[in-house]
Amino acid sequence: MRIAVFGATGTVGRVVVEQALAQGHEVTAFTRNAANVTQQHDRLRVVEGDVFDPNSVERAVAGQDAAIIALGDDRTGQVRFGGTKSVIEAMNRTGVKRLIVQSSLGVGDSRPNLNFLWKYILFGIVLRKAYIDHGRQEELVQASNVDWTIVRPAAFTDGPRTGAYQRGFGPNAKGLALKISRADIAAFYLEQLTDQTYLRRAVSISN
Repeated sequence: MRIAVFGATGTVGRVVVEQALAQGHEVTAFTRNAANVTQQHDRLRVVEGDVFDPNSVERAVAGQDAAIIALGDDRTGQVRFGGTKSVIEAMNRTGVKRLIVQSSLGVGDSRPNLNFLWKYILFGIVLRKAYIDHGRQEELVQASNVDWTIVRPAAFTDGPRTGAYQRGFGPNAKGLALKISRADIAAFYLEQLTDQTYLRRAVSISN
């Protein structure tokens, strides 16, 4: 498939690009600075631009089969909502339908899955802007007319790809480790390209 990855130089986005290329996909990596894309491959295309710039985003989205959004913004609470809005608008203009969006465990109806530390200290104070941004991002995606899946991963780790994690659990699930490797997260995103189990649904994943 032809996939546009937004946030391609982030800690998860880099792994998405790597795994997608390994699986034989054609990848367009969207980044603010092309020099940050260290991977080289004949199926890798780099588009440099601002995610708030419609022309740049459309250049990355046009002709793709799907888009994956793995945006982060250093806690400023701006990029996830605004960037996702730009991507959806570009998808609507170019006729691209499949969208995989990175949110976070604890957003929306998954909030009860969090422990005290995450619920009241990290998302309540330290990462509050990012948490609010994810909430707005999810509402935007859910109101769109694209074929979306929102993925809510737990805290990222650098562990290996295992496939041994819980997925699709409800807000009352117990015994969650509240962490998952970036390799497992990336693999799950790519699975959604052909698996419609979570089409137009938000799905939580965690060890």
